[in-house]
Amino acid sequence: ALVGNYSGLACQPVWNNFVLRYHQDKNNVLRVVLSTMYSTGWVGMGFSRDGLMIGSSAMVGWMGKKGLPHIRQFSLRSKSGSKAAVVDRGFLVSNNHDHTVVVQQAKIYVAFQLKFSYRLSHQHIILAFGPGVPVKNKLSKHQDKTSFTFDFTTGKGFADGPFPYGLRRAHGGLNLFAWGILMPIGAILARYFRRMDPLWFYLHVGIQFAAFIIGLAGVVAGVALYSKIQADIPAHRGLGIFILFLGILQVDHSLIVLYYALMLWSMSRLMDSECCAKNC
Repeated sequence: ALVGNYSGLACQPVWNNFVLRYHQDKNNVLRVVLSTMYSTGWVGMGFSRDGLMIGSSAMVGWMGKKGLPHIRQFSLRSKSGSKAAVVDRGFLVSNNHDHTVVVQQAKIYVAFQLKFSYRLSHQHIILAFGPGVPVKNKLSKHQDKTSFTFDFTTGKGFADGPFPYGLRRAHGGLNLFAWGILMPIGAILARYFRRMDPLWFYLHVGIQFAAFIIGLAGVVAGVALYSKIQADIPAHRGLGIFILFLGILQVDHSLIVLYYALMLWSMSRLMDSECCAKNC
């Protein structure tokens, strides 16, 4: 059992009287023993991808009213309501047989093992506790909580600064406007307004180029946001890279077409002027 056998576990005080003992092996299995003072209620440790409570997954332990230990994973989906914390949901991969909760000398020890697909380094952690004993796996509102970034390779914790909401809005807004509005408008002009020659072509190229510049600004905002919160969302990042790649291809195609159109127009003007000179 993890509790009572701390051999090989690093020990780090993290918040108030919370102590984090942990070890991460070569297979990316993380062993954790979280301890703190305890009389009743629940104690939880959450793992967040962006530093926010909503969207995180937490391992929560408590002693039931009949003295039985409980530890479950919860998905934290909102700040309040019946579905704020959903039991047995979340992105943490674990084996229920490797979990245990022990109360000794007014201290609770919440022990669990988690399996990750990568080696944890800087990880957003949320610690919280509540006074009410969960009934039917329903968590009461927390009494207090904290969030910080913990480096599982060095054992150092860093206080999380204020979440950059403005940067997140800029990232989402710029990309939505560029790829979701301007790019389709440019495509519609090329498809349905060819009778307005050559105006449709210049509008098409101009709008596509503007969409690319705005979308690129959105990507830069996303990179800046990632550097601030170290969010680990590979699917989102991969989708963004793919869309940017398609945008580059689209703009390159439009610029190449514009180049040849201008070259043909220049050659046509030159030939017309030569014909006029010969006829005069």
